[in-house]
Parts: sequence; C-alpha cells; structure tokens
Amino acid sequence: MNYDPTESEKENEWLMKVVKEEFKKYHGNFGYRRITMVINRKYKKQYNEKRIRRLMDQMGLKSHIRRSNGYSTKTSHENIEENILNREFTAEKPNEKWVTDITHMHYGFGSKAYLSAIKDLYDGSIIAYQVGRYNDNPLVMDTIKAAIQANPDTTPLIHSDRGSQYTSKEYRYITTEAGMTRSMSRVGNCIDNAPIESFFGHFKCECYNLKQYKSFEELKEDIDEYITFYNEERYQAKLNSLAPLEFRHQAVA
Repeated sequence: MNYDPTESEKENEWLMKVVKEEFKKYHGNFGYRRITMVINRKYKKQYNEKRIRRLMDQMGLKSHIRRSNGYSTKTSHENIEENILNREFTAEKPNEKWVTDITHMHYGFGSKAYLSAIKDLYDGSIIAYQVGRYNDNPLVMDTIKAAIQANPDTTPLIHSDRGSQYTSKEYRYITTEAGMTRSMSRVGNCIDNAPIESFFGHFKCECYNLKQYKSFEELKEDIDEYITFYNEERYQAKLNSLAPLEFRHQAVA
C-alpha cells in the first residue's frame, strides 16, 4: 500500500531543501532568524522562526559561533573627548551618528593587516573603510576622508575609542574642518563602541575565520566582497528585514 504524504509533509520536504540551500549559500553564517528572513523575502512566504529553527535542528545545521579576539587598542592621553554618544546607538536619519574603530588580522606567515571602518548608526551600513598593512595614522585619515567624500556636507557625531590615531592632531583637524562632533569611549569600556565591535565580530565569524589567508591581496579581496554583502544582502530584523543600504535608500527616496 503506497503512502501519500500530506501537503504539510510535502511543504516541509521542500522547505528543508530550501533551508539547506540557503545555509550552504551563506557558508553556514546565517542562523535560523536570518535564514527565515531570506526565505520569506525570496519566496514571498510568512514562515515563523520556530519552524525554520526546528527544521535546521533536524538537519544539524548550526551557524558559526562568534568569539572575542581579545584585541585592545593603545590609548593616548592627548586630545581626549567626552563620551557624548553615551551608548545612544540609534539615529533618526542617515549621517547623524558614526562609529569607527580598527581591527587586526593575520595572513601569510605571521604578517598583520588592519581594517579601519566607519559605521552609520542609522542603518548599520559601513560607509567607508580602508585595509592596510600598518596600524597608523594614514589608515584612519584615509578612512575619514573617504567617508567625507562619500557623504559631503554632512556633520555627524563621530565616536571612537581613545587610540592614538583618534587623539592625534591630524584627526582633530580633519574632523573639525568637516564640522563633526567628536566623542570617545571611556577607558576600558569597549561596550561604549559596541556597534562597530559587533560589525567586526560578524566579519570575522562569517568571513575571516573561515580560511587561512596566504596574501594581503587575497584578504583584501574577501574584505571587499564581505562588506558589499553586509551592506547589500545581509538582512536585519531591526531594519524590517531589509539590508542596510535598502533601508538607507528608503530614507532618502
């Protein structure tokens, strides 16, 4: 006697196939929440997260776990600013509040590379970044200049830690000329700059930690691809299941 599967069973079979495809497409970086958003948008469905989580559990699909890298920044005692941002990590419009920092990586046989990035707190997009072989002033200044060039005539509050690049005379001059308000984290309070640390955590978990890089060029190429993906394809629940630049374009439309 042949058994005819129910419509619900047929749908679950199809859904498991789709979940597996999307999980593989995003290299195991997406958990059940983001997989749910992807499938609902792509197939115009209304699946709830519990159902997707249950199916992922059945198939043994688990996203990568983020871990702290324990990296800290050297602090200077010149040109220190108050913590004006004060963990108010929401913004009413684009280019109102920016956060910035640097993270380090390795490639080849012990060589280091550094990623300097600026994130807009309105939509979470990375509005400017630079990758360099040295953790120096030019890395940070080039990032700031790129952000200003991409967003002319804006005067955001810009928040950083107290690293020597951010307390330098050059940084103070460039941000003052651009009409920015500077804000800095308190000593030993990485949570004061949590949004940019969160981005670095996602980048390392979803991209950098997945392979060993042989060259600076290979690492740089993956960073470029990841930030494009992060801005244009990484859907976020807090942005109404839109990617950062989708949300941003709605605001300026």
